[in-house]
Amino acid sequence: MPFDVAHARGLFPSLGDGWIRFDPQAGMVIPDSVASAVSRGFRQLGASARGRYPAARETAEALDGARRAIADLVAGQASGVVLGPSRSVLLWTLAEAINPNTWLSGNVVVSRQDDEPNILPWVRVVDRVGGTLRWAEIDVETGELPTWQYDDLIDRHTAVVAVPLASSTLGTLTDVGDIAARAREVGAMVVVDASSAAPYLPLDIDELGADVVVVSAERWGGPRMAAMVFAEPRAIDRLNTMSSDPHAVGPERLEIDEHQGALLAGLVASVEHLAGLDETALGKRRRRLTTALDGVNEYLQRLGFYLVNSLDQLNHVSVIGKSDNRVPLVSFAVDGVGADTVVRRLADNGICALADLPSRALARMGAGDFGGAVTVGLGPYSTPYEVDHLVRTLGSLA
Repeated sequence: MPFDVAHARGLFPSLGDGWIRFDPQAGMVIPDSVASAVSRGFRQLGASARGRYPAARETAEALDGARRAIADLVAGQASGVVLGPSRSVLLWTLAEAINPNTWLSGNVVVSRQDDEPNILPWVRVVDRVGGTLRWAEIDVETGELPTWQYDDLIDRHTAVVAVPLASSTLGTLTDVGDIAARAREVGAMVVVDASSAAPYLPLDIDELGADVVVVSAERWGGPRMAAMVFAEPRAIDRLNTMSSDPHAVGPERLEIDEHQGALLAGLVASVEHLAGLDETALGKRRRRLTTALDGVNEYLQRLGFYLVNSLDQLNHVSVIGKSDNRVPLVSFAVDGVGADTVVRRLADNGICALADLPSRALARMGAGDFGGAVTVGLGPYSTPYEVDHLVRTLGSLA
């Protein structure tokens, strides 16, 4: 059954304010179910999960439910789900938890396509402890991350390979499986940031070949929380503990402090929201997630192609990166008009867009030479009418 965008839009009451939201990188629109779950959670889940009284047990159940929800999202195991306030915190924790001796003669491979949260923790640990940082470069024409270069970048001294599944600014997808296969040959840990792909594609940690997958819930309309999922939960026990609780075990060893119960409830609700985007999907949550996201992907692939093709028809607009293998996120420049001016004009016409996101990929592709880049993205609530309004507004800048 085709994806029902009218049903999806009905899940987001805030769309009634008339704004067109093309800024999912800053946080997708929060659905009503998530807002309600967080509101209830603040009233009911204020206790510590470490207590032995009923309110504490409710918070502990919410924590367990959040781990299971993320496990369903990535086809992982709940015992391998580490939760935290952001990708930055989780990846910093992971970098610090690795034995410092690893870096004495080791190296870590990062890419120009990555978001800063998946780069800076490794840059900092290498700067402080030692080791070598190696950079995978993007194709400046397509914005893709060629996998052949990893044959040279990864060697027997490689400890970590950090790679994005999809670019948050260009939308381009990376063949993580090829990179993971090379990393497995030398025993390197593969850390995949799937935050930009999670709202659009069914994820499977085993199919990706990743050792660790990181997702950020605000990207699909959840609360500002992130999760770091280990394909092999026992791998957590081989890392140094980072928790303030000396008795922490399992994923809690990498969780610095306790979690807010209300946000845990919102996290569960956000995954249920994704599973409910297709109201005809049946079965357990993992199956419903796969069905719903397959429908979302099919719909937004068509709408994303329409968006890029429409932008290409404007002579004064240059789409950055010409890859066909992408999620519906795109950056562009307008000839003779700075990115800040463009987003102000779009805002004057009721459109939310982002200017000059921190991106080594955009910098490498020369976005600064054109006055900066404007970045837009689609959500399950986006429509062809909204794309047309964006294109008309950009056309007025000619």
